[in-house]
Amino acid sequence: MAEQPVIRRLSDRDSLVELTELLHRSYKRLADMGFNYTATDQSIEKTQQRVQGNECFVAVVGGRIVGTALLIPHQLDTPQWANRPGVCYAGQLGVDPEFRHLGLGAKLMNTIVDRARELGFKEIGGDTSEGADYLIKFYTGLGWKIVGHTQWENKTYRSVILAKQL
Repeated sequence: MAEQPVIRRLSDRDSLVELTELLHRSYKRLADMGFNYTATDQSIEKTQQRVQGNECFVAVVGGRIVGTALLIPHQLDTPQWANRPGVCYAGQLGVDPEFRHLGLGAKLMNTIVDRARELGFKEIGGDTSEGADYLIKFYTGLGWKIVGHTQWENKTYRSVILAKQL
């Protein structure tokens, strides 16, 4: 890859259509495994809802969005584990299949972790299907630990909750 990705915050000039299409491409492998993650087929409106009030980061190459990750810097009602002071959540990590295995997912997650520290959080959590072994290996390789499980409404899988002390 000649041009290195630039990681930055999503801007008003960025296309939510392009971001949504990236999510669909990046989550296709999981959909093919039978996991109905929201990002596998979410609408543009759903993408807008998910980025609103959160901090969305994108990786851009040649003006094209090739990766993304979302920092949710507020308490969540569910999973119960995340409903504690000092805890934020990460979500919607996606890397275009064409840009996988280049360290981009790790760079995006490190960006989220660094931003959570800047905001004063003490711990960050996230979740993935307990059947997505490669993603669990990815997160634990970045120092995240499994701290629990949750069953999201209308999902075909049970999730492991992973966390990292900041």
